[in-house]
Amino acid sequence: MENEAGALSRVAGLFSARGYNIESLTVAPTEDPSLSRMTVVTSGSEEIIEQITKQLNKLIDVVKLVNLSEDKHIEREMALIKVKAVGEAREEYKRLADIFNGRIIDVTEASYTIELTDSGEKIVEFIAAIKADQIIEIVRSGVSGIARGEKSLHS
Repeated sequence: MENEAGALSRVAGLFSARGYNIESLTVAPTEDPSLSRMTVVTSGSEEIIEQITKQLNKLIDVVKLVNLSEDKHIEREMALIKVKAVGEAREEYKRLADIFNGRIIDVTEASYTIELTDSGEKIVEFIAAIKADQIIEIVRSGVSGIARGEKSLHS
């Protein structure tokens, strides 16, 4: 999409006006400074997804739209999870972070902040492995996605 003021607002407004839910939304500039890549995760029947696609393609700001779920692709999300970490829990969180390829990026006497980059499913599994009363705070980035192999937005 065009990297200009109001473009994100118009896309979000389209979803809102038609009652479609956005489950995840990420936007950032690309290798071309005049363009931004927006990754939107939503759900619905094939008809609803087709309708969303048609409506998005009508927006002047949208340069190209690709439904990544139609082909092989890679999805990643980043999460920062702050947990209470005292006593034996400290070793347990180190072990858990290692198992999920996470990193402890902040340490205090009473807490760890763990960074985890993976699929949304793996992040949910990691969070489920922690007792709910031990979680202080969770921040998730939203999904970023890219087609596998040589395929790109330019081809």
